[in-house]
Amino acid sequence: MKVLVTGSAGFIGSALCISLLKRGYEVFGIDNHNDYYDPKLKEARIDRHIKHKKYSHYKKDIQDRDFIDHLFKQEKFDFVVNLAAQAGVRYSIENPFAYIDTNLLGFGNILEASRKYKIKHLVYASSSSVYGLNTKQPFSTKDSVNHPVSLYASTKKANELMAHSYSHLFDLPTTGLRFFTVYGPYDRPDMALQKFTNSIINNEKIKVFNYGKHRRDFTYIDDIIEGICRVLIKPPESNSSWNSENPDPSFSSGPYRILNIGNNNPIELLDYIKTLEKNLGMVANIEMLPLQPGDVENTYADIDDLINCFDYKPKTDLNKGMKEFVNWYKSFYLN
Repeated sequence: MKVLVTGSAGFIGSALCISLLKRGYEVFGIDNHNDYYDPKLKEARIDRHIKHKKYSHYKKDIQDRDFIDHLFKQEKFDFVVNLAAQAGVRYSIENPFAYIDTNLLGFGNILEASRKYKIKHLVYASSSSVYGLNTKQPFSTKDSVNHPVSLYASTKKANELMAHSYSHLFDLPTTGLRFFTVYGPYDRPDMALQKFTNSIINNEKIKVFNYGKHRRDFTYIDDIIEGICRVLIKPPESNSSWNSENPDPSFSSGPYRILNIGNNNPIELLDYIKTLEKNLGMVANIEMLPLQPGDVENTYADIDDLINCFDYKPKTDLNKGMKEFVNWYKSFYLN
């Protein structure tokens, strides 16, 4: 079975490639290796699997429509996991076109090729950011998400709508996964965990927004990967029970679904920092600041569908996940 993973040099993408290879799949990776952060980290990630006999890597951009079409035609993939995206809520305020180009145009190329070459299942990354101004907790895929507070979140919501149209029009099975604050070894340096760790080690102030009152459903990378792998092999089917008069946005009459993947256990940011301090054996120098534009105050995933449909619930507790991250950080940056 052939699987295409876009964003294969990314935090989640690279870890997924490793897991799929261990499960016996033939894996093809695409990544443009852009310089949003140090490409050396991306190289380090793919060094873990680029020499595997069942892995092929393409340093290309999903915006390249001709390349995408040629690759799909040539390889005849069974499954596609689209993780390629311009990430980051705050950066979307500074550089909106990076999000429009990759997250919208690039995803459109993946959708069209998946339709044209009859992919068995397209799984793609959405985000908990789509919940935006929603305050009802936990966040449920059955709730409306029409009030995003960043362009990044808007593009992820748009991806879900684009996927729905392809599922409806062309019977293309698609699943959107709303990830909740993923952390762990090899994560991005623009994410809070690496920023906090770097500042604590260098005895610098760490900036804590919303005065530390953020609550996040922190989800360890291994749990995210296991969820993706389980979902991938179980495509959604058309559902005649879907009620158009009272539409449930988590599925549809066509082969379409949306799922949350989160730890289902939100933790206050200050407690997150305390766990990091414990594993580093150091104390943070904290600067409290107000809520930043584009930030969602709290995230908390309703994962009932993940449990009921896939018999799966993320299980890594924060202290264990943080220990793994700190061990990796020290070996990667300090040795």
